[in-house]
Amino acid sequence: MYEPLINFIKNHSKTPLTDNDLEIIKDVFIPKKIRKKQYFLQEGDVCKYSGFILKGAMRQYTVDDKETEHIMRLSIENWWVNDRESFGNGTPSIYNIDAWEDTDLLVVSREDIVKLESITALNEMGRQLDFNHAYTLQRRLNASISKLAEQRYKEFSKLYPEFLQRFPQHIIASYLGMTKETLSRLRRNSLRK
Repeated sequence: MYEPLINFIKNHSKTPLTDNDLEIIKDVFIPKKIRKKQYFLQEGDVCKYSGFILKGAMRQYTVDDKETEHIMRLSIENWWVNDRESFGNGTPSIYNIDAWEDTDLLVVSREDIVKLESITALNEMGRQLDFNHAYTLQRRLNASISKLAEQRYKEFSKLYPEFLQRFPQHIIASYLGMTKETLSRLRRNSLRK
């Protein structure tokens, strides 16, 4: 059960994990199952857990005054899920995070995260993930303000082809900041080429 997480840590750090490190990881990360449509986090609650997805798919989103969902993040196997601001600061979240498929995770609580600070490989992984997260957000923001819908869709489908199979069209459209009709037209046009 812990093998995907351990492999992920090894792939994102240069420092090897010791036997003691592995024991701490297995002690601190707790298996959790979330059924499809069940919440991992609801708006207004404090994010108490950070989760590593073993199996399944999740989405992070807000809902506006017109009840329209705005997808901020999509996550599948070997991705982390949480509200970084709420988890780090202990403040109420503005996001909902729910399971799009039945999902198995390994979760660590805010309280137990301090037990991981002694693990050098995890610290290296965290720095790498922070860099990747910042880079991805910067690229996504730039695309949303400077690229046409077709360019955003092409880039998304190239970077995350598995998401096109796992999430329905209306969720992908929301993530890309377009209507599902626009996305449908773009997909038809790309199939013709």
